[in-house]
Amino acid sequence: MRGPTLVLRIAGAALLAALVVTGCASAGATSSIFVASAYVPQPTTPGTTVAYLEIRNNGPADKLISVQTSVGGKVQLRAPAGRHAGALTMRTVPDIPIAANAMTRLNPISYHLLITGAGTMRDGKDITLRLTFANAGTVTILAMVTNPQSGGSSYFLN
Repeated sequence: MRGPTLVLRIAGAALLAALVVTGCASAGATSSIFVASAYVPQPTTPGTTVAYLEIRNNGPADKLISVQTSVGGKVQLRAPAGRHAGALTMRTVPDIPIAANAMTRLNPISYHLLITGAGTMRDGKDITLRLTFANAGTVTILAMVTNPQSGGSSYFLN
C-alpha cells in the first residue's frame, strides 16, 4: 500500500502546487505571498469550523486582514490569548502578522481562522478561501474539507 499512497500524495502535492500558483496569480504578478496545505475540518456543529494553512512570505512583512469563503458565513482571525484553567483560550484579532521572508503556520495552537454561519461543508470536497493581505492584495486558494473522525486531519492525509 505504500506505493499507491505515495503516488497519491505526490499527485495531490502537484495539484496543490498548481492551485497555489493559480491562487497567487490573483494577488498580482509581483506578490511574494504563497499559500499551501489549506484544510478545514468538517464541522461538528453546522456552519462552524476552523481553517488551517501555511503562508510563505518571500517579501517584506505583511498582515492578513480578512478572509471570505465560498460557503458564506463569517471568518474571524484568531490568536492565542493565554491559558485559563489549563486550557488554551483564543481571541479575535484585527489581523494576523505575516513575517518577512518566513513561513507563518495557522494551526490549532496558534493563529487560525474561525468560520461561523457557513453553508454545507462535506468531507473530501473543497471550499474556496479568499485571503486579503494589507500589502499583497487578495490570494484565492482551495481548502479541502477533512473528517478527523475518519483519520483525515490534513490535505495530505486524505
